[in-house]
Amino acid sequence: MNSVLTTDVAVIGAGTAGSTAFREITRAGRAALWIDHGPLGTTCARVGCMPSKAVLHAAHDWSLLRELVGGAPVAGTSADALWARARATRDALAQGAAQRTRAAAGERLLMGTARFVEPGEIDVDGQRVRARAFVVATGSRPVVPPALAALGDRLLTTDSLFELERLPRSVGVVGLGAIGLEMGLALSRLGVRVVAGDLLETVAGIADPAVRERALQRFGSELPMWLGRAMQAQATADGVRISAGERSETVEMVLAALGRQPNVERLELARAGVAMDAKGRPQVDAATLRAGGTSVFLAGDVDPERPLMHEAADEGVIAARGALALLEGRTPAVESRRVPLAIVFSDPDVAAVGVPFDRLPADSTVVGTAQGAGNGRSRILGATDNLVRIYAERGSGTLVGASLIATHGEHLAHLLAWAIQRRESASSLLEMPYYHPSVEEMLQSALKDIASQLGTAA
Repeated sequence: MNSVLTTDVAVIGAGTAGSTAFREITRAGRAALWIDHGPLGTTCARVGCMPSKAVLHAAHDWSLLRELVGGAPVAGTSADALWARARATRDALAQGAAQRTRAAAGERLLMGTARFVEPGEIDVDGQRVRARAFVVATGSRPVVPPALAALGDRLLTTDSLFELERLPRSVGVVGLGAIGLEMGLALSRLGVRVVAGDLLETVAGIADPAVRERALQRFGSELPMWLGRAMQAQATADGVRISAGERSETVEMVLAALGRQPNVERLELARAGVAMDAKGRPQVDAATLRAGGTSVFLAGDVDPERPLMHEAADEGVIAARGALALLEGRTPAVESRRVPLAIVFSDPDVAAVGVPFDRLPADSTVVGTAQGAGNGRSRILGATDNLVRIYAERGSGTLVGASLIATHGEHLAHLLAWAIQRRESASSLLEMPYYHPSVEEMLQSALKDIASQLGTAA
């Protein structure tokens, strides 16, 4: 056996959370060893948010081209060509992420699969590593129920979708969360026949009933959606038969978009003293990301409370600071978290900021509403179905959350997140400038609605 390597902190996983943790630890002057089983390149860059946005952009271009020529063949390009361009963009982004990891780690990068053998020690493919603290950032993988796994090579996940060299003729999308909706719309706009379904009566996790209704109206016109029933899939001689209740169709392939599950099984965390729940997931303090009283901290998708790239970056820092505190003999501090922000790039975008609608105290919340039909810029863009809903405390008018579906909604969501984190009120925000004509004037309209309800309108 190789000699045992020793370090202050072992960071297991080289994705977004692991990257920020490694940098935070080394910046503090502590020794860190970075471990990953490969391939390098973050989930975001390889199979997540970046390739999906590249495909959504390709779908937008193809839809626009088809609209301009009235559905006639487009000379010089094709949907498959735009798909190939999106895949090339993905490859460049993933390669860049991998190169940055190697450059940052230098000789402190150890490639292999880690597993705990006892508290304070792991095995990496036969190489023992001892550390005083551990940051586990091993990410997640798509959820694939056994019934779907039985489809074999006719099953796609987000880990395999972007490896296709050509677009399938038809796809059934099982699951209409953020990824299912984005990819269902993108494939449909690229000319693929798509049928999508979800056990829930909503899409993209929308909690606000008004925004949910608007989204179903808007997206239902271009993407058949079977909601409220479990979708079944069975391989046939000529494809896959999908069904939900009395509805059924045959498609070439099925995309499983049922969420992601943490990669923890191979780590053998129990050997490190980490308590596991009934589902085999580690029990983690949500405030410090520490697993019980151990020296193990979990960050990023491996702790599935906030499975988003910017949250993974924050959690990498929180976990690293917790590990550094242990090295200094201190109790890890409770770190403040940023306002929750989630955006679905569905064009129009769907976004949720702050406290979700279903967690608002109804008797002490005011909801301000703005419609695209009343916004000049939205009307010019043909986006009269835009809808913005802002939630504020009844007494103070302080913003606490928002939900929206809007063209360019990603920008509105950022403005709202900044305002909520700064504890701005409807009155204070109405003192800000609003340019005309702009979609941002919808925020002004919704804030005026709040002020009117509170009796503070000028």
